[in-house]
Amino acid sequence: MTTASHSSRPMVPAASQTPSGTWRMLTSKGTSNEKLPKGLDAAWDAGVGHLQPLVPRQRGILRRAQRIVEMEKQFSQTSDRHLREQATELKIKFRLGRAKARDVNEAFALIREVAHRTVGLKPYMAQIAAALALEAGCCAEQATGEGKTLSATMPATVAGWRGHGCHIITVNDYLAQRDANEMDPIYRMCDLSCAHVESSMSPHDRRASYAADITYTTNKEVAADFLRDRLNLGQRRGLPAALMAKMVDGVGLGTDKLVMRGLNYAIIDEADSVLIDEAVTPLIISSASPNREQVEAFAQAAELTEELDPERDFHVDHRYREVNFTQEGRLEIAELTKDLGGIWSGIRRREELISQALTARHLYLLDKQYVIQDDKVVIVDEFTGRLMPDRTWRAGLHQAVEAKENLTINPPKETLARVSFQRFFRLYSKLAGMTGTAWEGRYEFWQIYHLPVVRIPTNRPCIRRVLPDRVFGTSEAKWKAIVENIQRVHEEGRPILVGTRSVDASEHLSQLLEQRQLDHVVLNAVRHAEEAQIVAGAGQPGRITVATNMAGRGTDIKPGRGVAELGGLHVLATERHEAGRVDRQLFGRTGRQGDPGDAVAFVSLDDELIQRHAPKLVRQLINRSSKRDGPITDRLRRKLFDTAQHRAERLALRQRKSVLKSDDWLDEFLGFAGSES
Repeated sequence: MTTASHSSRPMVPAASQTPSGTWRMLTSKGTSNEKLPKGLDAAWDAGVGHLQPLVPRQRGILRRAQRIVEMEKQFSQTSDRHLREQATELKIKFRLGRAKARDVNEAFALIREVAHRTVGLKPYMAQIAAALALEAGCCAEQATGEGKTLSATMPATVAGWRGHGCHIITVNDYLAQRDANEMDPIYRMCDLSCAHVESSMSPHDRRASYAADITYTTNKEVAADFLRDRLNLGQRRGLPAALMAKMVDGVGLGTDKLVMRGLNYAIIDEADSVLIDEAVTPLIISSASPNREQVEAFAQAAELTEELDPERDFHVDHRYREVNFTQEGRLEIAELTKDLGGIWSGIRRREELISQALTARHLYLLDKQYVIQDDKVVIVDEFTGRLMPDRTWRAGLHQAVEAKENLTINPPKETLARVSFQRFFRLYSKLAGMTGTAWEGRYEFWQIYHLPVVRIPTNRPCIRRVLPDRVFGTSEAKWKAIVENIQRVHEEGRPILVGTRSVDASEHLSQLLEQRQLDHVVLNAVRHAEEAQIVAGAGQPGRITVATNMAGRGTDIKPGRGVAELGGLHVLATERHEAGRVDRQLFGRTGRQGDPGDAVAFVSLDDELIQRHAPKLVRQLINRSSKRDGPITDRLRRKLFDTAQHRAERLALRQRKSVLKSDDWLDEFLGFAGSES
C-alpha cells in the first residue's frame, strides 16, 4: 500500500529517528503528564486555571500577527527559488535550536507566502493569530469555517524544521488524507515531507508515514500505534533496561518493529471533541479469549432480568447511568441463580452479570447508543452521530447488549494493553489544539492538559442571530412546533439544518416531515452514505437537512445563490446537549465568514437533559404547571435548562478526572498492560 502525500525527495533522518531517540520519546514524560495535584496543590492549580482566561494573550498575539502581515513585501516580490533558499536557511536555524521569536515571525510570513503560491490561499490575520497560539502550546478557539486547516500549517512547518516531527490529529481517516494531500505542496516548498496514517495501512506504510516531518492521522490510529509499539517493547520500559537485556540474555531491542518515532508535538483539530468528549474513551488492544461458560452466562442474565421487579429489586439512576440493587433484589438474584452453579456461584460475579444486563436493557437504547447492522451491534458516537464498527463496550456490556437483542454473543476479549485518550495525549512533550468551541471547557483544558485557551476573533464580524430557546411542556408539543417552524422557513425559500441527538429522533422527525410532504434528506448513523455531499449541499435554497449531531463533520456548509438575501441558513436544534459546546458547534454551522443566519433550540420538559439532571422537586413543580401545547415563556423555566446543562458538564468533568486518577493508579501498580475481567 502506498502512502499518499509523501514527498518524493529522500528524507534526511533526524536525530530522534535513531533507536535511542525512539526509546527516549516513547518512554519520556510529557510536559502535562504529571499526576493530578491533590489537596492544597489542587486548589492552587485550580486557582491558576481560573486566572488563565484573564491573561491578555489575545491582544499580544493579534499585535504579533499584524507585524507578520506587514512583512508580506519581504517575500511577495522574491522568486520561488529564493523563497526555497530562505526556507532552507530557516530550517537549519530551527534544527540547530538557534531560532528566536523574531525567527518564528519570519517563518510564519514566509509560510504565508508559500501557501499563497502553492495552494492559492493566503492566511489572513486571524489565521496567523491562531497559528501563533498553537505555536505557543495553547488551544485556539477559532470559529467554524475560519480555516483551521491552513492555520495549522504554520506551527507544523516550524515543528518539522525542528526535526522531531509533528502529528496533526483529525477526527477521521477521510479528513486526515484530505488535509495531508491539500497542504502537502506547502510543506514540500518548505523542504519538508508530509504523510498521513489511516486504518487500512500496513506497519511498513505506517512507519514511513510517521517518519515524515508532518503526519496527519486520527486520535484512534495514533493511540493504537503507540499501544502496539509498547507491546513490541514488552516489559523493557526504557533504553537502559533494553541494553541490559541485550547484554545478559541476547534479547534484541525490538525497535525494528516500532512504527512511531516519538510523541513530540501534537496539534489537535476539534480539540474539545478529542480531549474532552472522548477523553475517557479507552483505546484497547485485545486478543481472542473464547469462554463458552461466560457466553452462556450473558444469555442467562438477559433472561433473569425479566424476573426482577424494577420497583422492588433495583433502581435505575439515569443521571449517573448505573443500576443499584436493593437488599430484596440481592436476595432475589441469589434465589434465581442458586441452581445454576458455575460462574453464578460467586456473589460479586452474578450481581455484575445481572447489573450489566439491566444496564443494557434500561440505559442503552437501540437507535440511540447503538444500531444493528448485519446482525451485529454497532456503537453510535453520541458526539458525532457516526458509527464505530471497530469499537466494543468493555466489561461485558457489549455482550449484554447482544444478549438483549437476541444476537450471536461474541466472547469477551482479553485486554493486552489499554490507554485512554486523556492519558495518551498528556504524554506529548508539547500539545496544542484548535476548535470552534473551546471557551466553555477552558478550565478543564487547563486542569487536565495545562492548555490555556485563546479566543481568536473572526475574520469578518459575525452577524448570526441566536434566538432564545423555545420551551414546551411535552415532547409532543415540541415536535409539532418544530415541524411548523420548518414549514414556515421552508416556504420562505431558506435552507434549514435540523440537529437531533439520536438516530431515533431523526427518523421520527423524518416521518413527521413526510406527513407534511416536505422534501428533506436525513444524515445519521444509519444513513451515512455520501455524507460530505449531503452536508455541502445543506446551504442550497429550500433544502431541508436533518442530521444526528454535526460535530466534526469537516465539510463547510456554504450558502447557495440568493440565500443570503433571504436571511441565510436556519439552524434548529431539537434538544439541548449535555455539553453546551456541542450546541454551539451546531449553531456555528450558520452565519460563517460574515454571512447572515439564525439558530434556535426547541426543548421540552420531557427531554433527556432535564430528566437526568434537573432537581426532582423543581421538575415536578414545573411539570404540574406546564403541561400545555404552547411554548413556555417564563424565563425561570428556560434557566432550568442552563442549570441542568451546567450540572451535566460538572458531572462529566468529575468522571473524567476520576478516570485519569484511575489510569495513574493502574500505571503505577499494575504496569502498562493487564487482563481485564
